Formats: sequence, C-alpha cells, structure tokens
Amino acid sequence: MKSDLPFLLRHPDSTAQQPVLVTSPHSGARYSDAFLTASRLDAHAIRQSEDMFVDDLFATAPRHGASLLSAIHPRAYVDLNRAPYELEQVLFEDRLPDHVDKKSLRASSGLGTVPRLVAENAPIYDGKLTYADAEQRIENIYRPFHHQIASLLQNMQRQYGFAILLDAHSMPSQATRLGRNSLSAPPVDFVLGNRHNKACDMRLTDWVKNYLQAQGYVVMLNKPYAGGYITENYGQPNRGCHALQIEINRAIYMDEDSYQPHDGYARVQENMSRLLADLIAELPALADDLRADDGDRSAAE
Repeated sequence: MKSDLPFLLRHPDSTAQQPVLVTSPHSGARYSDAFLTASRLDAHAIRQSEDMFVDDLFATAPRHGASLLSAIHPRAYVDLNRAPYELEQVLFEDRLPDHVDKKSLRASSGLGTVPRLVAENAPIYDGKLTYADAEQRIENIYRPFHHQIASLLQNMQRQYGFAILLDAHSMPSQATRLGRNSLSAPPVDFVLGNRHNKACDMRLTDWVKNYLQAQGYVVMLNKPYAGGYITENYGQPNRGCHALQIEINRAIYMDEDSYQPHDGYARVQENMSRLLADLIAELPALADDLRADDGDRSAAE
C-alpha cells in the first residue's frame, strides 16, 4: 500500500525499541514529472546532490532496535537539513515575507531550504519560483519530517533519559580532499560532525570514530562537515539528546558517474549494520554519560 506520508519511517518491534534514531534526509529519489519538467536539468544531472543509497546502507536499523526515518522527496526539491525558511530572494519572483532568513549563507550560496543549485553549481531552474511554491514544500514535506524527528526523540528521552540521533549522509569523493591534512594523506572515508563537540557527548563521538577506524576506515571529525541543521537543532547533550552527523564517501560504495553500487557496497552496508548493533549493545555502559543533566531532566519533567 502506498503511503501518503512525505517520509518513510521504519520502526523496530516495540519490545526491541532502543533510544536510537537514524535519519537520512537527503536520500529521497521521488522526482515527480512536474518537478523534472520545471527543471532545466535532465533526470540524471538533477540527482547530483542526492545521498544515493544511504537509507539502504542503514536499512537493518530496525532489526537492531533503532528507528529509521528517510526522505522520499529529493534534496533538490526541498532540503530537510536546513532551517525551515532559509530562502534567497533571487530564486523568487515575488517578495519574500519578513520571517524568511534572507541572510542565510547556505541560502545565498544556492543551497537553501528550496535550493537553486545542485552540486557542481548547476542551476535547477530556468526561471523563478513563487513563494507559494516554497511554502507548499515546507508545509507538506519539511514540517512533517521534522515533527516526526522531534516526536521520536522526545519519546526516547522520556523513556530512557537520553536519545541518540545519527544523521546519515554521503559526500562526493572530491569533497573529501578538503578534510585531508596533506596531499599525501589517504582519502577520507567518513566524516563525523558533532558541531565541534556541541551536539554530541564526546564519549559517543569517540566510540563511533574508534569503531569505524577499527574497520580500517579513514575518519575525520568536523572537517570539512561539522553537521547541518538537524545536528545543530536536535543535538542538546545537556538535555540528553545527542546528534552526530555521519558523512560517507560515495566512492567507497558506488560509481559516482553511473550512480550504480559497486563491489564495495556490501562491505559498507555490513559495517553500518554492525555499527548499529554494537552501539546498541554498548548503550548500558554509555547510558550514565548520555542522560540529561539532573537540572535539565527535572525541568523537562
């Protein structure tokens, strides 16, 4: 049965539910005919900023006790990893309302809540949009996605005293050069972003980093990606909510030109499954460090 919801939510069995949520806000791939018609890009080029297969790399999350929330609509249509009104006037034919964040650096670079560009600075549209276009995408797609995140995290915090949000993304291999310490350094496989230690307890960050390194991956922290709006907005360690962004180098699991998985795909998928299983097994040892401070817990109650 086809769902009318603008996201896909997969829960574990209620008896197995753990305080872990995996989000994949950029893996949506439902490009409507109307959107493709409105775009100047063809059906291949418009997918450049899509986090291809990331939701599938974490597909076993419910089996291990974590919930998995993934986008259906593409990032090129509405970016769920932005504040709700990061919009740039140049994209719209009518004047934007005062509540719009017109000073957003992400919006001014063409990568706002309703993007003007995809990767490689390719314009999406020939003409301009109306603000009503943006409002429809925000109200019908963006807000339900974020309402679901907030609800899931609140329920986890209420039951366990803490919640973990792993925000999963992919990055083009050329971007990983920005995180290397030198030209001779090996390519970066994963970048973990915790908003420079503000969005996630360092013990959890270090656990994930050490786990990935033990699998043979090259891992960087906060460079070049420190975490976007989801990490920044929901990561509140003092209130027992820990958000960590995970960026995966696309080259280690797919061909970036043909958009097809390659021989490395199964390994990455298995490693992500094991990461979740082992992290959840480790939660009893981490729980005291991850729970809200007593003052914040009392205030929340």
